[in-house]
Amino acid sequence: MIAEAVSNPRSTPVPGSVVPASDCDPARTARLGIAERRAFGGLLPLLDDPALHDLLVQVSGGVGHLWADRGGGLQRIHGWSAAPDAVYRLASELIAAGGRHLDELQPCADVRIGDGIRVHAVLPPVAVEGAAVSIRVPRITPPDFDALVRGGLCSEAMAHALRGAVAARRNLLVTGGTGSGKTTVLGALLGLADPRERILVIEDVAELRLRHPHALSLEARRPSAEGLGEVALDSLLREALRMRPDRIVLGECRGAEVATLLAALNTGHDGSAGTLHANRIEHVPARLEALGALAGLDPPALARQAASALHGVIHLERRRGVHRVTGVGKLRLDRGGLLRVEEVRP
Repeated sequence: MIAEAVSNPRSTPVPGSVVPASDCDPARTARLGIAERRAFGGLLPLLDDPALHDLLVQVSGGVGHLWADRGGGLQRIHGWSAAPDAVYRLASELIAAGGRHLDELQPCADVRIGDGIRVHAVLPPVAVEGAAVSIRVPRITPPDFDALVRGGLCSEAMAHALRGAVAARRNLLVTGGTGSGKTTVLGALLGLADPRERILVIEDVAELRLRHPHALSLEARRPSAEGLGEVALDSLLREALRMRPDRIVLGECRGAEVATLLAALNTGHDGSAGTLHANRIEHVPARLEALGALAGLDPPALARQAASALHGVIHLERRRGVHRVTGVGKLRLDRGGLLRVEEVRP
């Protein structure tokens, strides 16, 4: 039965037309252990589709449905269905494979499995109709910057300016909405850094994969069920400063750690970078102010720190499945001492 295929690693619950065998590359699943492969169950064959970006499983109307994004937006996989309890087991087993526990007391979790596969799961009653699983997969081979430019990322003039910014060790903030390609583009840009430089990457869940010979990744750790063992992003940032970095990279600024990052960048760690969720480039100052408030920084204090620490903002959007640079700017102080973005053109 299709519902049973979710928890049966020997079954394939998806029609062959969804993932043609000739288009599959076992590079993703080959890196998974036995327990991890078993946790993915019948979804396993989908992971080797080189075009796959995301898989989503959710319960609606008492039935589990599957959606896939292969670069052109979400498409429902017709003919696939699962019972709610099968989706519940899928969520629990995938989170367990990533080293965390999911139950009624801890109904939400986010883990990394294998070489950068990111799994987020939510159980009922938080997920009202039934368990929901979101699986984001990395590219099988991370693209280099030249490949992204050929694919439509930006003009040659813009590409030349971005290469120059990396070579000149400018501190860059890559911004954009969900799925706009922030992590992909940041990784490609850092691949242009001098191979003699040491890059320290700090992430909540490790996703950034660099084409660079001297990169070290640090991943935050959530507390245990007893509330012990947490290693937060701001702690990792402080540790990174003691590890002789040439460049410091924060995978995504999403909390009070932004204050630690700005302080580090203002002490001479040029060539560093991070990403920030913002739907438009003009929204970046407000987003930074909101995060600064979590760290106890008022807007004028945050503005002074950010304007001196960050040399450039690169804003991305995804249009028709292609990541594009839609704006580049510099952070400035206005006459009132608040932060604003001044857009520039190469």
